[in-house]
Amino acid sequence: MSASARWSVVALVILVALGVALWSELGDDDLAPSARQDSVSARDRRDADTPEALAEPRAEAALQPCPTAGTGLGPEALRGIDLECVGDGSRVDIARALAGRPVVLNLWAYWCGPCADELPAMAEYQRRKGSEVTVLTVHQDENETAALIRMAELGVHLPTVQDGRRRIAAALRVPNVMPATVVLRADGSVAEILPRSFATADEIAAAVDPKIGVA
Repeated sequence: MSASARWSVVALVILVALGVALWSELGDDDLAPSARQDSVSARDRRDADTPEALAEPRAEAALQPCPTAGTGLGPEALRGIDLECVGDGSRVDIARALAGRPVVLNLWAYWCGPCADELPAMAEYQRRKGSEVTVLTVHQDENETAALIRMAELGVHLPTVQDGRRRIAAALRVPNVMPATVVLRADGSVAEILPRSFATADEIAAAVDPKIGVA
């Protein structure tokens, strides 16, 4: 091989190495939302989502408080999971917060179009049921600011917990799709896992109410 050919090979190897390094440096934050759907974050939220950065989006979203401790220990599969309440930054012991009450868990992400279509229906369902059922939404992406912005845009004020690592989905063995809804009985048992979207509150009621004995 001539000297010029050897130098050409060396230059090509260097270019390939630089390309690989650049690709690695970009990381998950530069992935399109559709690519992120199959990835699970190593953290619940971004470093940029500090209390100071979240203050204004929280005020605009005006989310309802997350549920406080109910009666009993709550769903066994969720014990030990402690997440942040998106509305105010408080910590939520998920199992205890859901104990002793029928619950609808709605798993979503800010970039998910069907989720955005479904959330107003979930809010209407909660309005109709009042204290009979607790609807808690679970944001499954580490971008907490974007979740608040999305809720403000939709005018949906449902209580929400931040779960970038998708710990709830893993604990309840929810299929890797969004949106997905988990129906929990008051005794903490799973009545139904619904990996589908709903268009109206009537659809939600038809799927959920018979499972938990709500009129």
